[in-house]
Amino acid sequence: MAETSKNVENFEEENSVTMLDVLNEENQLEEDANAVLGASDDKYCTYIKGYMRQALYACKTCCPNDKVQAGVCLACSFHCHEGHELVELYTKRNFRCDCGNSKFEEKKCSLDPCKAAENTENKYNQNFKGVYCTCARPYPDPEDTTGDEMLQCVICEDWYHSKHLGCSDDDLPDENSYEEVVCMNCMGKHEILWNYASKYAATKVQNDSVNNDDKVDVTTEPGVCTKPEKPSVEKSGSCFWTQGWRSSLCACDSCKKLYDEQEISFLLDPTDSVQAYEEAGKLKGSESQYEKGMKALASLGHVQQVIAIEQYNDMKEQLKEYLQKFAENKKVVREEDIKEFFSGMESNKKAKVIVPSFCR
Repeated sequence: MAETSKNVENFEEENSVTMLDVLNEENQLEEDANAVLGASDDKYCTYIKGYMRQALYACKTCCPNDKVQAGVCLACSFHCHEGHELVELYTKRNFRCDCGNSKFEEKKCSLDPCKAAENTENKYNQNFKGVYCTCARPYPDPEDTTGDEMLQCVICEDWYHSKHLGCSDDDLPDENSYEEVVCMNCMGKHEILWNYASKYAATKVQNDSVNNDDKVDVTTEPGVCTKPEKPSVEKSGSCFWTQGWRSSLCACDSCKKLYDEQEISFLLDPTDSVQAYEEAGKLKGSESQYEKGMKALASLGHVQQVIAIEQYNDMKEQLKEYLQKFAENKKVVREEDIKEFFSGMESNKKAKVIVPSFCR
């Protein structure tokens, strides 16, 4: 009996860590997925909801010509473009699903076939062709061996390598010291933002005419302009912004008019940021799979925990082999496919007879 108990403890010690690690990893993956997908639905096209920030995909199978740029929602990527070559675009603001419109010629959307021929308010960039940054390279880049991180500009929403943001190494702030980035091209187009850079940028921007300790009073009466003085020294490059920088932007009538003319009025919307979108997405589920898994594991007895771990490891290997086929064929894994896998496991599962060991 003592020997059997010791074997059980050794097995649990060796394998329970693996299970806990997997549950932790799954919890992080689940949070990341919820953050990106937000309120996206995998069953219904978002077209009826109009223009909104959402996770998007470009289909190179349906739109092989680089001159035709289109984006489809999460549900359409599953139901209308299964097995196609898809480019994940992360999120884009104010975008309406293009699936089945004139950009797709005769191919109709199977979820919502009654769509306008064109979404006139949609904006497209080179990401819809599957390339990013000033270097116009794909991501991940098979020729890039440096592993340089990619950062998204909050205005044009393109992604840039940190080495291509027009900043010296000394001007690149620590990862946790900034909230958002505006690329050098957008900073050049919207020079009003440089007025705020000396106070709200995480980079080493110097301003000869304004004391950095002299903060702008954003509680000033409506109609009074609170825009800081423009720096006396011309600035260039990208800008890294500290947390809450958008709330410092002046919202007087004159500044609002300028934002509207330059089509950046969305910067005044507190719900526009990717951070706000991701936080809303993380609240999507009340209880994570990690929490459910830990509760289930804790409710089992000592021996049952070991059996559960044994069966879990077996299931993990089978699932890995099952998903490998989808990866090799470049197919999207649908909810139905996962259900089919577990249904097959249930039907093939044999009753396991446990023979208790006793002291002899």
